[in-house]
Amino acid sequence: FGMVSALTHWIAFGLLSFVGIRMLLAARGDVHAHATVDPSRGATLILLSVATSLDALAVGLSLAALHVDVWLPALIIGLVTGALCVVAVRIGTRLGARLGRIMEAAGGLLLIAIGLRILLEHVWKG
Repeated sequence: FGMVSALTHWIAFGLLSFVGIRMLLAARGDVHAHATVDPSRGATLILLSVATSLDALAVGLSLAALHVDVWLPALIIGLVTGALCVVAVRIGTRLGARLGRIMEAAGGLLLIAIGLRILLEHVWKG
């Protein structure tokens, strides 16, 4: 458990930064990068899933180690996440059609910022 907890923030930061940088390159107009970056398919989807799940894995292991009943928190987290995903897809569809490259660059920067936040949060915790 200690080793997983010690590495998850670095792995999440690396994976999120990797995908974010690829999105920034695609937004810049690099045709090759644009062709390979589709966050809803293939390796990019797997990388994003792993990166965003590692922090949750560490929290879940911590809750299990503390013998906390996780059913209610898991249900609430799942419902809120699902609702926010639906809203985000609807907003993204509308804005993506109008703002294309700007939204792709913003998404890449957001992924890098999330990875940096995860890293700094764990580093400052000690």
